[in-house]
Amino acid sequence: MPPGALDAQTREDLEDLLLRLHRSAGMTVLFVTHGIDESVYVGDRVVVLAPGPGRVHADLPVTLPAERDQIGTRGLPAFTALRTEAGRAVRPKG
Repeated sequence: MPPGALDAQTREDLEDLLLRLHRSAGMTVLFVTHGIDESVYVGDRVVVLAPGPGRVHADLPVTLPAERDQIGTRGLPAFTALRTEAGRAVRPKG
């Protein structure tokens, strides 16, 4: 079931679980989502794909603290700035 189909609290709990597993196991995770906020919260980088197959439109590093929490992290100015930048990359003017 995709995270977007879950209620908000369960989705946030799964995002936090993913972050804990990533840290504890030290593994690389490729997380595909249409959720801009979700991509910024769980990612170390956000890659926005272009409409054409296999092309990268933007590759944005996420410089948020490694220790994240749903309320504190999403309230950071850096979170808001990156979410805005990712949103602009997804919806370029034109």
